[in-house]
Amino acid sequence: CYAQTAQIRKIRKKMTDIMTQEASKVQLRELVKKLIPESVGKEIEKQCQGIFPIKDCLIRKVKILKKPKFDITKLMELHGDGGDDAGVEMLRPENEEAQNTLSADIAAAQADDE
Repeated sequence: CYAQTAQIRKIRKKMTDIMTQEASKVQLRELVKKLIPESVGKEIEKQCQGIFPIKDCLIRKVKILKKPKFDITKLMELHGDGGDDAGVEMLRPENEEAQNTLSADIAAAQADDE
């Protein structure tokens, strides 16, 4: 038994409403974390049960309709000015196998010059 056209339209409308509602509440990272365990798909199944019995509701594709606002002040609050934290030098020497080939070549050339 298949759903009628009016039921399909209602289900699609409900699905888009749920997706936009879920996406507008959280940031992109949290949205991806919600999509992976299929919690949004289960929510769509529950909401659309009154229209037509749905099983195995999976979200296959998500499209970003508009670019999120980029707030430079919020970015600066998160990262600060970044000038005072330059990192610390490693206390142990780098393993010989782990050295970059370019830095190893430079070190070898310096050793040959001496």
